[in-house]
Amino acid sequence: MINILMIEDDPEFAELLSEYLAQYDIKITNYEDPYLGLSAGVNKFDLLILDLTLPGMDGLEVCEEVIRKYDIPVIISSARSDINDKVEAFAIGADDYLPKPYDPKEMYARIMSLLRRYSKSQNSEHAAPKSDFDLKGDTIYFKAEALHLTPAEFEVLSLLMKHQGITQSREQIINTAGNMRIDSQGKSLDVIISKIRTKLGDTKRIQAVRGVGYKLV
Repeated sequence: MINILMIEDDPEFAELLSEYLAQYDIKITNYEDPYLGLSAGVNKFDLLILDLTLPGMDGLEVCEEVIRKYDIPVIISSARSDINDKVEAFAIGADDYLPKPYDPKEMYARIMSLLRRYSKSQNSEHAAPKSDFDLKGDTIYFKAEALHLTPAEFEVLSLLMKHQGITQSREQIINTAGNMRIDSQGKSLDVIISKIRTKLGDTKRIQAVRGVGYKLV
């Protein structure tokens, strides 16, 4: 059984989603109060579904605290349509953002996709040798040498490091890198990747995945 923690102040919405997911052997434990949700033993759950509009504490604050303290995938489920909320959620470390209203079928698909990717990433971390990359404070080291990166280059490389070996879509990278200005074709991302490769002195460490995005190998 998959155990999901949900922090959502609309009990009817939570119950509707819970009833739908139950047919797939997924159990949702919902807390309307974010403080109760945070004290419920977050690490006992496989995934967190988090609303942003909550009583007493903004959902982005909850997300930030969870990401800082726990190793658990997070899906934001919110009716807030401001793009800044979405960008900030990804910058904090949320894994997915699904605007309300949505079909429960889509949430199920996203849950399963995220859990597969998360499991694959965890297995890869356990099996892989020590990385040539290291993050200390605001500095990234490659083969023990500090890299001099712009804020946008730092954000992009940090994301690729966090998910090393797993392809990140262009949208994921762009939404996470708040310091990057993207034109309509997203060409700025390609320029930043090129500059990072140059600073690494190794063009093969960041691979382009045709039609999808990039991954760090």
